[in-house]
Amino acid sequence: MKKHPPTRAAALAGLNEWDPTARRRGFLALCLLPAAALLVLVLLYPLVYNVLLSFSDASIHRIRGWKFAGLSQYALVFREPEFWITFGKTIVWTAASTLLQVAVGVLLAVTLHQHFLRGGAAWRVLLLLPWAMPQYITALTWRSMFHGPTGPVNTLFGAAFGLPPVDWLTAPGPAFFAAILVNVWMGFPFLMIAALAGLRAIPTQIYEAAILEGASPWHQFTRLTAPLLRSVMLPATVLAIVWNFNNLNVIWLFSNGGEPADSTQILVSYVYKAAFTYYRFGWAAALSVVIFVILFFFVQAFLQVSRPRR
Repeated sequence: MKKHPPTRAAALAGLNEWDPTARRRGFLALCLLPAAALLVLVLLYPLVYNVLLSFSDASIHRIRGWKFAGLSQYALVFREPEFWITFGKTIVWTAASTLLQVAVGVLLAVTLHQHFLRGGAAWRVLLLLPWAMPQYITALTWRSMFHGPTGPVNTLFGAAFGLPPVDWLTAPGPAFFAAILVNVWMGFPFLMIAALAGLRAIPTQIYEAAILEGASPWHQFTRLTAPLLRSVMLPATVLAIVWNFNNLNVIWLFSNGGEPADSTQILVSYVYKAAFTYYRFGWAAALSVVIFVILFFFVQAFLQVSRPRR
């Protein structure tokens, strides 16, 4: 058997004990070091400091000289009635926003996927605008549209259906409902794009066979489209749940920090107000840890329920 001459790298490795693979790994680790340091600085350090702060009595009077207080802040969180009221509203907010975003996103994706629709690219660009625009601009724009009896929303409902003006921003129920609608408006494009990508991956031969079998459009959607979109929509829905649960911008900007009388408050805005309005730093840190635990188990339970059964 003919032997090939050693390569230059192999010769150098044999002479100088130089390992190209080890050098390459070292170079990659050196390139990743700035990103890893940034992640530690931006994510890990605030997380650890927040957990430490949750066991303290830190407030506006004890910003630096705070002392260890054990689990007293957690006990105060669970003893406060406002926490349970806000927690219930947060569950309603997250569930309603996510369900509507998924429903609207999938409906629009199925519509855009139809071959008879003209100008599909232009429609996709227009429908992506609510997600692409900065949230503070969208929230403040919608606040002006819902503002007062002569606002555009009340004017439109009055002219089209003859309905009386609604106090969208000053009545608790309408204000919370309007905030959910604004949140749905901001979030449905992401679910639409995810569903549209999933639809593009489904082979057309499946639908052709279903049509030959006499399946109606509704049966095609329920028996083919929905199950085949499950693998795409499940992680997208989990992301939507996390985003909606932690969406501070809509509540803080659209409802002006939970108005009227904190009736539109959710947990994440409740933490922000406790920390930067009432300066209850230790209590707010404890509540933020509770929110993290609630969201973690909520997502885990959702994944367990949504997992396909074998």
